[in-house]
Amino acid sequence: MEWKREWKSLVWIIAVIVVLVTVSVSFATGNEGLVIKDFSSYLRSFDYQDRKDMKIKPPELKKLYLEGKVQIIDIRFSEEQALWGINFATNMPLNEIPDRLSELDKDKIIVAVCPHYDRAAIARHYLTLQGYNAKYLVGGLIQLSEALRGDDARDFFNGMNKK
Repeated sequence: MEWKREWKSLVWIIAVIVVLVTVSVSFATGNEGLVIKDFSSYLRSFDYQDRKDMKIKPPELKKLYLEGKVQIIDIRFSEEQALWGINFATNMPLNEIPDRLSELDKDKIIVAVCPHYDRAAIARHYLTLQGYNAKYLVGGLIQLSEALRGDDARDFFNGMNKK
């Protein structure tokens, strides 16, 4: 009789653990409502709007940055950042992001940048699954450097100093 009670208790505990793990891994509530937490569910729900929303182009990035609506994270390795840095981005190498989430502002769009966009796309996917409104910069830092030349650089710099 005693073993039946222990068996039922064990089954009950296992069932509760399975439900809790499933719920905690699958969904969490973020700033934008329901946020998908597992990659399979994310892929199943991915559509053309998501494809559009995951990207940001340099002109929009510059505008939103000057409006204080984005936080830019440079996800390149420290050596890359040291050789060629951007002073208006938070230096956060891709491999450090999981340990530095507390430095990100959930009230802003997080824009991940790297020279092209391959690593930035990885960072964007990870941050999205963590409940952030995240994008990656189309064309990467190389295209951004083209958008910040001459008069455009001056105008952006002057706009930064007005903040």
